[in-house]
Amino acid sequence: MTALLRYQSGLLLRSQRWLAPLLLYVAVVGVGVRAGEPVLGALGLTAAALLPVAAWSVRICVTQEPPAARNVVAAAAGRGRTHLAALLTGTAWPALVGTVAVLVVTGLSDRRGVTVLAAVSTGVLAALTCALTGAAVGALSSRPFLPAPGWSLTVLVLGCLLALVTTGSPAKHAMTTLVTGARTATAHPPALACAGALLLVAAAAALSSRATARLE
Repeated sequence: MTALLRYQSGLLLRSQRWLAPLLLYVAVVGVGVRAGEPVLGALGLTAAALLPVAAWSVRICVTQEPPAARNVVAAAAGRGRTHLAALLTGTAWPALVGTVAVLVVTGLSDRRGVTVLAAVSTGVLAALTCALTGAAVGALSSRPFLPAPGWSLTVLVLGCLLALVTTGSPAKHAMTTLVTGARTATAHPPALACAGALLLVAAAAALSSRATARLE
């Protein structure tokens, strides 16, 4: 699996397709977050903006290989394992970018009533929750379920929107926790939401990998 992760990461870096979602994330956070605003509200936007970016990133990684190259790698390592490595690669870098963004936003925001440790732990867990939820959306809205680009993008956008507003969604729960905390200046790390998002993306990855092995 390590070799597959290196292979998928190398493909992503060389293709430069990661640049568009990264610029989108930087633009949203740069415009939406202002220095000196309450830290928990700023972290809420920082985490929420990561969800569509993670979904987009996963879609990029599972579709970046030419069919011939994908068949060769699948023959050597197994189609399911290859697909899983693409999913992991697409999830890892948004989570890393989100963690860095949380640290930067925490340093620039007003932390009155909230300690640095509480703000960082709350922000990182919220960012991971949104990244994992977005990765699940990306896994279910890409190949092998929706190979057609038009339908795939449509379902991805709708899935991201529903993940942010639907009751019961881990991302919605994390955002609600941050909004409530911003009103009372009390940080409540959304550990339960993060655990739920982890289970969700694990189920989506397992389903997607098995479907890839059978349908392709």
